[in-house]
Amino acid sequence: MIGRRALVREPGDSYGRCISSHPLRHMIDLKLAREQHRNYCRILGELGLEVIHLPRDDLLPDSCFVEDNAVIHGDRALICRMARESRRGEEEAVEEFLKGYLRVKRATPPATVEGGDVIHLRDRLISGVTERTNMEGVAQMRDWLEVPVDIIVDPRIVHLKSYVTYLGDDVMIATRPYARHPALEGFRVLVVPDEEAYAANTLTIGETVLMPEGCPRSHEIVREAGFDVIPLSMTEFEKCEGALTCLSLIF
Repeated sequence: MIGRRALVREPGDSYGRCISSHPLRHMIDLKLAREQHRNYCRILGELGLEVIHLPRDDLLPDSCFVEDNAVIHGDRALICRMARESRRGEEEAVEEFLKGYLRVKRATPPATVEGGDVIHLRDRLISGVTERTNMEGVAQMRDWLEVPVDIIVDPRIVHLKSYVTYLGDDVMIATRPYARHPALEGFRVLVVPDEEAYAANTLTIGETVLMPEGCPRSHEIVREAGFDVIPLSMTEFEKCEGALTCLSLIF
């Protein structure tokens, strides 16, 4: 992933009320979530990014998932309009910060669009049309960012990047149902084992790929493709249906 800065936000006191259908949501350990978040931020810094911490928001449970708040391409940012009412308001602090670096514009009704649906490539984007991002959201994103946007339509899923992410060097990683989608034509697609589907959400910094712990076969697949792999414990974010890309906005 190309970028010099990572915008992050620590999980707030209400994190345990996050939007999630995960069976272990009721077992979220906030102290451990914050420890895992600190380690995540430490690794980003060690990989050369300037890690910028937004003030913690104790009222909005999902506010640590800052990626969903904006889509950035070039010198522009589209401030997202969340699909779920309980998440609206998260984007305000993100917008205020990004105004200091980028030209920003807000998505407007009837659009819904969330950054967790958007795969960033050098010359285009691939966006999911899902539970959280609709076609109007894609249209506003395309128009404001002035970039082609291919789509993968699956209204059954929350965010596309839970199933497909870009590693770099024309390599994608995906779960089996998405591996042959026409939007991925021309890429080498690594397919994670079905039992390690959570490993499809990766975050690449340079030639290093951050991946969730507990997915050894997927780690090996990515290493064999020529990347370094750093496994990170993400248990408390998986319980909120979050993952590695969700926790930062990189630009």
